[in-house]
Amino acid sequence: MKEHKRVLVTVKTYPNPSKKYQELVCVAGVQEDGSFIRLYPVQFRHLDPAEQFVKYQWIELQVEKNRKDHRPESFRPTPDTIHLKEKISTENNWAERKRLILPKSLVSMCDLQQRPQTEVSLGIIKPSEVLGFTAEQVEPDWDDAYKASLQQQNFFTDREAVKILEKIPYRFSFQYKCMNDGCKGHNMTITDWEIGMLYLRQFKKHNDAQKAIEDVKKKFLNDLCGADKDTYFFVGTVHLYASWIILGVFYPKKELQQRFGFEG
Repeated sequence: MKEHKRVLVTVKTYPNPSKKYQELVCVAGVQEDGSFIRLYPVQFRHLDPAEQFVKYQWIELQVEKNRKDHRPESFRPTPDTIHLKEKISTENNWAERKRLILPKSLVSMCDLQQRPQTEVSLGIIKPSEVLGFTAEQVEPDWDDAYKASLQQQNFFTDREAVKILEKIPYRFSFQYKCMNDGCKGHNMTITDWEIGMLYLRQFKKHNDAQKAIEDVKKKFLNDLCGADKDTYFFVGTVHLYASWIILGVFYPKKELQQRFGFEG
């Protein structure tokens, strides 16, 4: 049964190839009551321009529960019902974004990992300490089956053909400790669309993979997780493996009382 949803988009993952859909993006956000929601599958680059939303924008659309995905936050969107609404700015140090997104009480990553994904599969956590950021080399190109899928054209639409998806030849990960007192540390992949696009832009700029990686690390570790930032990670599970990954970073500046240690 289809439902009407109003969603504030908070994360979009870098597209992955799909034999059935050519390529897919996982979109997540919050509803007006503060609950998390996942929209999947989304053929984002194939959407009409009038349906292509940005992060921190409200959208309204029709969805239905995905019977093959038992994660409670997962819904299948109906693309041609997407209506773009207002965007939430960064005014007053992200005040409205924080009001809408940050829960009254946070759970730790250690706690989330103890719960089945049929109970919870999306969240936002606060690292107590970010220990590092790494780039692991992976296969530089899609396998032949996926490339064939990506090269297929949809002959039933008059939209302009979408450029073949570029493969990111590195897996980026954060190493950190969460707020659990007994946390021994986490090493989690980040799949944010922005990290993939940043790598591609910097590689084209330098024509050097290591320089591009250095720029990505500078942005995501030194800036987004810098000493002046009040950093949080959007996290979610990979359905097939029930493992947790980082979907995106939430990084307003620390308030003055936090910066000078007057947290009470």
